[in-house]
Amino acid sequence: PQIVEAYLKMGKYVILCTNALLLEKKIDQYKPHKNFCWDIHLDGDKQMHDKSVDQDGVYERAIDAIKLSKSKGFRTSINCTLFEGADPDRVATFFDMIADMDIEGVMTSPGYAYERAPDQEHFLNRTRTKELFRAIFKRGEESKKRGKHWKFTQSPLFLDFLAGNQTYACTPWGNPTRNVFGWQRPCYLLGEGYAKTYKELIETTDWDKYGVGNYEKCADCMVHSGFEATAVMDSVKKPWKVAALALKGIKTDGAMAKDIPLDKARKAEYVFSTHVEKKMAEIHAKKAEAQAIAAE
Repeated sequence: PQIVEAYLKMGKYVILCTNALLLEKKIDQYKPHKNFCWDIHLDGDKQMHDKSVDQDGVYERAIDAIKLSKSKGFRTSINCTLFEGADPDRVATFFDMIADMDIEGVMTSPGYAYERAPDQEHFLNRTRTKELFRAIFKRGEESKKRGKHWKFTQSPLFLDFLAGNQTYACTPWGNPTRNVFGWQRPCYLLGEGYAKTYKELIETTDWDKYGVGNYEKCADCMVHSGFEATAVMDSVKKPWKVAALALKGIKTDGAMAKDIPLDKARKAEYVFSTHVEKKMAEIHAKKAEAQAIAAE
């Protein structure tokens, strides 16, 4: 809560993602603020979400947390990751239900088989991602006719990209990740080293080595952490594309935009564990040194 409070005092926006398991116990440590939003992890209906997190009963706790958060005056949204096997009809029914809860919106994204994911078998490839989101958005138009208006917390062009109507390269520095090891390179999902500062991350990372078409690991990625920034920049440079989407909606039939070729991508390097072990060793060494000095 102290970190959130400090950022809010700086005039920053804070979207705090949580699985909501401890929200009831911790929520009173926070105060509602116009720039603060709880973002609760909810990957679909009960069966979908409990399967996603591999634990029964988590769906009900997330729903209760949404209601609790709203009752206390907090801005509240959800993040929803969709995986291989997701049924468009079930997803649409879920989004209808979320629309009835009147939250800030939904941040959705396709699941991506990042290196440290324990389950590598249920992630979407690029073609399946586009087909799935086209099917979902088509049902969204039908829901709109029934008075169910889905609200997304993402740019229209990113959603259009998910439906296969935009050709985008990722912008990994647009949503960088910082953890106890430092600034993770190159992105939120791939850990292939760390930088001490954001400046170092930007200036010393060989960005051309990564991304769809450049690196085998990136081949199927269409995740918001990499592509939302690209869509936002495109929106600023070409606002008429956003206006056209607002008028016509997302295309859900016909030919898709040409995708980036993958034939020249370099082979994957599986180095995440090595980097983590190295950083953990450094942390333990510094801790031991500090303890030795304190003991003198």
